[in-house]
Amino acid sequence: MNGRRRLLVASVISIQNFSFVYPSCQYCFSKLILDSNRFNCLKCGCTGEAKDANYRYRLSLKVADTNELFDITVFGSSLDPFFGVTAGSLHRCIQDFNQVSGELDRNASPSELIQAVKTCFIGRRFIFGVKDILGMISLS
Repeated sequence: MNGRRRLLVASVISIQNFSFVYPSCQYCFSKLILDSNRFNCLKCGCTGEAKDANYRYRLSLKVADTNELFDITVFGSSLDPFFGVTAGSLHRCIQDFNQVSGELDRNASPSELIQAVKTCFIGRRFIFGVKDILGMISLS
C-alpha cells in the first residue's frame, strides 16, 4: 500500500463514536480482546493480564473541507493535550465515575465527557495529517 501523505484542513461536523479509548496492543496498537482476567491481541498474539492492558485514544470524526465530507479517525497520544490526560488515565477515570454513579457499563463514556468532547471539537477547524489510499482518506 503506497499511500501519498498530505495535509487536510477541515472543520469537525460531528463525533461519530463515543468510545474515546480502547484497549491497545503495546506492540502493534491493534484493539485487544479482553475478558475478566486476560487480554489477547488477535493480530500479533500478545497476551497478558487484563489489569495491565494499555489504552489508546480513538476519536472518530465527520469532517468537511470546502468541497467534501470525510470520516477521519484520530488515534494515539496526539489527543493527550485535548483530554488533558493519557488514554489510560481517562479510562480509569471513566471506570471510577461509572462505578460511583451506578452505571452498569463501566466503560461507557459519561454524558458529561461526551458533551465536553463535542464542545471541544465540533465547529472547529484542524489540520489533519492523512494518507490517501486508493482514493480513501485515513489518518496517518
